[in-house]
Amino acid sequence: MDGRLIGLISDTHGLVRPGVFEALAGVELILHAGDVGDGVLEELSAIAPVRAVCGNTDVPGDPRLAAELLETFDGVRVHVSHGHELGQPTPEKLLAAYDADVLVYGHTHRPLLVRADGRWVVNPGAAGPRRFDIEPSVARMRLSGHDIHITHVPLAS
Repeated sequence: MDGRLIGLISDTHGLVRPGVFEALAGVELILHAGDVGDGVLEELSAIAPVRAVCGNTDVPGDPRLAAELLETFDGVRVHVSHGHELGQPTPEKLLAAYDADVLVYGHTHRPLLVRADGRWVVNPGAAGPRRFDIEPSVARMRLSGHDIHITHVPLAS
C-alpha cells in the first residue's frame, strides 16, 4: 500500500527503547503525544522529523512542545494532544472535544484504537518505562488518501 507512513509514540518519560528504532523504521514523520522527557526528541530525530506536544510531566513552556498539534496530510486532519487536558481521556471525550479525522493521545499508557462515526481515536501506548503492567508499544499510521490504516507495534520489555 502506498501513501504516507507516520509514527505515533507517547509517554516515553525520558526513555527511548532500542525497539523503537525498528518499530518506526521507514516513517517520514513521528508524532509524539506527550510526556516526552529529556533527550527523547533528539534520539527520535535520528529516525525521522519529530513533532511533539507537552504532557503533564513535561516542563511547561518548552518551545519544542506544543499544547496541541493539528496536521493535515493529503486532506486527512490529525489532532495530537496528551489527553490530560480532558481529565481522564476517553474516546468519547476526545471525539466531543476535537473534530479531526484522527485523534492521537497518550496519558493513560494503554494502547487503544477505536473507530467511531468515520473517525479514529488512537493511543499508541506508552513507549517508555514500563508502568501499570502494560506492555510498551508505539503505532504506525499509513495514510493513502482517506484510507487510514493504524497498527500497534509492541516493544520488547
